[in-house]
Amino acid sequence: MSETDVSTAPRPLLLADGRPAARAWSLHPGQRHLNHGSFGAVPVVAQREQQRLREEMDRSPVLWFATLPERVAAARTALAGFLRVAPEDCALVPNASGGASVVYANLTLRPGAEVLVTDHGYGAVTMGAERLARRHGATVRTVHVPLDADEERACAAVVAALSEATGLIVLDHITSATARRMPVRRIGAVARERGIPLLVDGAHVPGLLADPLDGVDCDFWTGNLHKFGCAPRGTAALVARGPLRDSLRPLIDSWGAGEPFPDRFDTQGTVDATSYLAAPTALDFIEATWGWERARAYMSELADYAERVIGEAFAEVMGESAAVDVGMPVGPMRLVRLPAGLGTTRLEADALRDRVARELDVEVAFTSFGGVGYFRLSTHVYNTAADFEYFAEHCVPKLAEWARTPGGAP
Repeated sequence: MSETDVSTAPRPLLLADGRPAARAWSLHPGQRHLNHGSFGAVPVVAQREQQRLREEMDRSPVLWFATLPERVAAARTALAGFLRVAPEDCALVPNASGGASVVYANLTLRPGAEVLVTDHGYGAVTMGAERLARRHGATVRTVHVPLDADEERACAAVVAALSEATGLIVLDHITSATARRMPVRRIGAVARERGIPLLVDGAHVPGLLADPLDGVDCDFWTGNLHKFGCAPRGTAALVARGPLRDSLRPLIDSWGAGEPFPDRFDTQGTVDATSYLAAPTALDFIEATWGWERARAYMSELADYAERVIGEAFAEVMGESAAVDVGMPVGPMRLVRLPAGLGTTRLEADALRDRVARELDVEVAFTSFGGVGYFRLSTHVYNTAADFEYFAEHCVPKLAEWARTPGGAP
């Protein structure tokens, strides 16, 4: 293993009864889950609550769906409280991409307008922006933001690309591929001053920032509660403020169509909304067990350690530093550079992820940016230092072997 002093490893979090935190999740006991940031992980208590709700739905579907809008509204109010936003500004959607799709479906651009995105944007959200542009005879303009750009440089790059043609800015709060923050506050202030709508993709933010929209002046913000918030998958928030809020309508027309925003999002026919209803259980579990502030501090401290251990392991096999200079780093998400030739495109990175899961029994994330492949680690309360020490000792040498072997990489 690397030379990192294991005495610097953070002590694992425990449950109230002294058991390891992982016992509160149903993750495969023989597999190490080092990729919470992609698909999350749901505590057993929230899984059971969702199953209880599904059983109630199936016992009496007529009564269930008749009262469902009121239940969704109550859950929405609780989740808005967690995000520290007003319930009347918050609608529930299946995921952050779905929230962006709602915005795209309800926004009109003038012909010749530009939708401004960055090269750090999430692929599906950028695809939606491209579809919006095609629909209105507009174009998408991609701004390059260097990976190592600090807040001032990143802001300057985006602001320099603004023009009279800019009809919408789409900006990540925390990027997926590059595990960095973007200066949403500063860019939001400029956008508001110039009258340009701003959509912030906050997919990774709920649970990571105590007050996600504090000081962020944007028209639309969408974030997943099923990532670091650990809610059942299919739970996200769409927060809308400003003059365009009341024009937003859900992608499915239902009997709530005549209601104002966000009430009309509470009625979506026979959609299984149990993920929304069980989401507060997941959030409350973490708050009651450790407290969110302590949980965030642990995740960040563990990520510091994991980045060192794995970075040193890769450096040893590569013969050069694997450290990555990320301009605005994120607490529990970090990048470590892969050996040359591995994961240099999104498809190659995904194939590498799948191979590691199949052959090495470890769930991880690999990403690419600018033709360079990265290991993107993410931590949560159930992870321990031993998880990342295992990856450094057992997986890093195998990845190096695949990089050296012709045809060995996916």
